[in-house]
This record gives sequence, structure tokens and C-alpha cells, in this order.
Amino acid sequence: MGIVTTIAPVALALIMLGLGASLTVKDFTRVAQSPKDFFIGLFCQLVLLPIVAYFLIIILRTPVELALGVMLIAAAPGGVTSNVLTKFANGDVALSISLTAITSLISIVSVPYVVFLSIELFDITYVKNEVSMLSISLKMFFVVTVPVIIGMIMRKLWGNFIVNNMEIINRISIGLFCIVFIAIYIEEWDSIVMFITKAGAIALSLNVTMMIVAFYIAKFFTTGVAQRRCISLEAGLQNGTLAVFVGLQLFGTNMTYMVPTAAYALIMMITSVIFVLILRKQT
Repeated sequence: MGIVTTIAPVALALIMLGLGASLTVKDFTRVAQSPKDFFIGLFCQLVLLPIVAYFLIIILRTPVELALGVMLIAAAPGGVTSNVLTKFANGDVALSISLTAITSLISIVSVPYVVFLSIELFDITYVKNEVSMLSISLKMFFVVTVPVIIGMIMRKLWGNFIVNNMEIINRISIGLFCIVFIAIYIEEWDSIVMFITKAGAIALSLNVTMMIVAFYIAKFFTTGVAQRRCISLEAGLQNGTLAVFVGLQLFGTNMTYMVPTAAYALIMMITSVIFVLILRKQT
């Protein structure tokens, strides 16, 4: 697992740097203009998604060695991919960016909390003993929050250059995301083949369930169709690279437990593209 161990933290930091470069202060203050849409999206992402994941683990009788990996991807915030696909789906891109930005910053607290709560709920004993919630939060701060801040400073200093090259920055971010998971598939292919049926079933169930549930919650409580599409994609597309980074802190080089994350990353790209194509036909 040398490749993944090396590239995951670097890839995550660069992805968050790219996210920061796409942000302005307005992306945070915009929340005050349509707070209901934002908080519905935040609820689906931070609260509903982990709860749905927990119940699916119980219903599908997911093996304990995979349960924490499922909760880990469910706890992860949205990623840059959701912003790009929201644009293709004719969704509310501004809302998508605001949700991604704020959930990413909150993640340094929310992700460790969900993970360590899951460890207690499932009575998991295979996590490294020396890992603590505080240590993971601090590490996430340096590879998530700090790069976002640096990216925002870069946007402030070199605004025109950043704006003109934003499409390239997004492509680089998605490329780095793909590299991490290609490395996992290459290095852990035997483990993935062994667990893919079980992990694939719950990953698919979680992804599809959340996109559908979030879509209909947004249908009843948000202001329009564009916001509905945005929130559905935000709830279904997670920052898998962040999940891998946290998983490395928990499991070390034993990536068997990371199979659900790898399975979800592959499945969410397929289902979300299908979802976007369906939405585009409706417009």
C-alpha cells in the first residue's frame, strides 16, 4: 500500500487547494440569502447520510470488517465532483459550492465524531490503538482546512488567472481523485475481488437510497428544481480521497477495511452520471 499511503495525503491537500481556489467570501455569506436550501442540504449530508448508512449496515448484515468503511464514506463531505456534475445537471451550482465548502470545513470535527461513534456502536477492535479523535482532527485540519485557506488567498491575489483556469483546476482535482482509487484497485485487487459483492451491494444501496431520499426531501422543503438537483447530488457524491486519508490513519496499511470506500467511489460515479443524464432529458 506504499503508493496509496504516499499519494492520498498529497492528493487530498491538492484537491482541497483547488477547492479553496474556487471559493470567495461570497460562497460563505451566500448561505444567509437562502438559509433553508442550505440547511436542508447540510442536514441530508451531515445527519441523514450517516443514519441511513447505519441502518443499511444492519438491514444488509454487513460484515463488521466492512461496517466502519461504510460509515467512513458516509461521514465524508461532498467533493469537487458534485460541483461539476451539478453544473451538468442544470442544478444550483452556487448552492453546491457553498455546501461543499462548509461541509469540508466542518468535516475536521464531523468525520472523526461519526467514525469514533461507529467504533463504539459496532464494538470494533481492529482500529489502531494509538489513534484518537483529536489526532485525526488535527491531521485533517492540515490537509483540509489549511489548503482551502491557502487556495482562497491565491484566488484573492490572482483572481483573473484562477477564474480563467478554473475548468483545468477542476479537471486536475477529479484526476487526482481517480489516481487514488486506481492505485487502491491495483494494489488491493485480490481483497477487492474477495469483498466486492458484499461491499458493492451496500455501496450501491447507500448511494442510490441517499440520492432518491435527498431528492424528495429537497422537493418538499427547498425553493426549486435546481436546488433539488444540487442537494441530491451533494448527498450522493462524497469526497472519497478524504475518506481514504482518514482510513489510513485508522487502519494503517491494511486496506481490506477500505474496500467499501473504493466500491462507493466507483459506483457513485456511474450512478451520478446516469442520474444527471436522466435530469438533462427532463429539461
